[in-house]
Amino acid sequence: MAGNTITKPSGLSCTPSHAARELGLKRGEFDLAVHLGRIRTAPDEGGGGRRVTRAEIDRLRTADGFPETLLESVKTVGTTDGAALMEVTSARFTRFARLGLVVPVRFYVNRYRAVVWLYLAEELRQFAADKNHTSLLNGRTPEGLRDQLQAGLDLRPRNWRGRHLGFLLRQADGPWERAGALAALLDPVQIAEIVQDPYERAHLNRFRPDPPAHGAPGSPAAHLAERIMTAEDPDEISWLRADLTQVLDEARRHRPAPRPTAELTAPRPTAELTAPRPTAQLAVPRPTAEPAGSPPTAEPVGPPPILSERPPEPAPEPAPEPERSRGMLGWLRRRNA
Repeated sequence: MAGNTITKPSGLSCTPSHAARELGLKRGEFDLAVHLGRIRTAPDEGGGGRRVTRAEIDRLRTADGFPETLLESVKTVGTTDGAALMEVTSARFTRFARLGLVVPVRFYVNRYRAVVWLYLAEELRQFAADKNHTSLLNGRTPEGLRDQLQAGLDLRPRNWRGRHLGFLLRQADGPWERAGALAALLDPVQIAEIVQDPYERAHLNRFRPDPPAHGAPGSPAAHLAERIMTAEDPDEISWLRADLTQVLDEARRHRPAPRPTAELTAPRPTAELTAPRPTAQLAVPRPTAEPAGSPPTAEPVGPPPILSERPPEPAPEPAPEPERSRGMLGWLRRRNA
């Protein structure tokens, strides 16, 4: 049929979306198959994410029972379906999960902000078929296990983190990538205590994967997923810190973290400063030598007196009397004599 025809992509590899269509998987099923190692991927040389080679697709398509076998290997069930598959009650199945007897492979947050754990149907069938588990499936829960449950033991988040870490380490292509996978399960405060160099810590954060996307960033569902992603038990934190320290030593020897290079040349001044030119000064005659024994003359303090260029004008003389007035005055004096 034309609708079932699969067009092979050109080149030696294809994107995950195209590979999922060729293998008859939904995108979520394909991602889970990659996490479980059922499908091998390779890094894109161009830096565009991981790809699936043509040889890997051909290997899966030529396997016995394809595609039913591949689909059955990634089938997941919740608590109710898992209990029905193992022929136990939902309460007993939940106790198995909290005790770590069955390990979740995925989780999601429902609309009531409750965590829903998913399990591989294939693993549950194997657990139920094991004769060593007959007493757990049909008998009474041992007293020691009941005490742990009453104390609040719940290993589902921790067991999921261990499984998720295995996936991240399988995808790591170098020591820095492995260090980032370990750091993904630690609180940033723990990482700051181990990696005190800020440049090295920034380089490590580049390879630190984000938690699985659940809801919008900053939403309650996203915060809940981030909390599940972060290690809480002291012994879990201890071995994560020890492994991270060891892998970081290997990463430093392999390729040290980049650092900014210092400027070797000083910055050029924006404006050139020039020394002020000396102002013209009046030549002052050098004083002559004073005779021995005479007291030294004091230098005048303050600015020199201002000398006028013109001599002072003489006082005006009285104007001469007119000739007529002088004659009349003499006549009167002779008359009175």
